[in-house]
Amino acid sequence: MKFGVVIFPGSNCDYDTYYFLKFVLGVETIFLFHKENSLQGADVIILPGGFSYGDYLRTGAIAKFSPIMKEVINFANKGGLVIGICNGFQILCESGLLPGALTKNNTLKFVCYSQNLKVVNNKTFFTNNYQMNEVISMPIAHGEGNYIIDNDGLKDLYDNDQIILKYCDEFGNITQESNPNGSIDNIAGICNKNGNVFGLMPHPERCGEPIFGNTDGIKIFESILNK
Repeated sequence: MKFGVVIFPGSNCDYDTYYFLKFVLGVETIFLFHKENSLQGADVIILPGGFSYGDYLRTGAIAKFSPIMKEVINFANKGGLVIGICNGFQILCESGLLPGALTKNNTLKFVCYSQNLKVVNNKTFFTNNYQMNEVISMPIAHGEGNYIIDNDGLKDLYDNDQIILKYCDEFGNITQESNPNGSIDNIAGICNKNGNVFGLMPHPERCGEPIFGNTDGIKIFESILNK
């Protein structure tokens, strides 16, 4: 399986993601520049974290017009696997591949720490290596991670089992206090209706090696390799 990591102007987690995939997981991995018009045969596309185009206008709003995103959207619409991490999640929402939007944290402050998460759907390409309702921890680092969606859209997410991760406390309780950014219903990660596009604010690529004291993130990529 071949992974492609997209580089936008302002990406800052591209090399982290590349290193993790190529040298920790040992899978074939390539970089895809934002001006390219080919995915070079990649089987999985990763939109990494960072500040694409300086987050001007809105986070992810300019990146969606990059030439590479035309290919990513076409790839996703044909069933290809796509993951958007942090800024990548914002780009997926802006490009219409995922519903809803990411806005400024309700505290209006940048948050950066390890956050507890509950796996509320483990029957996806991205979470089949987790247990249902498993409590895990991943680093977060964002200023605009407040996920919003209208009532009809939220109902659709629940009706179609599109909610994958929720912010929680260490015991798995979904509480207001365990919500780092104000996201509706503590939503931390969702997929599209077909289940092949996944967006999440936490950073799984930053918690995949024992040296970091946390390997909870590696299961997302191992789940994909189980496909």
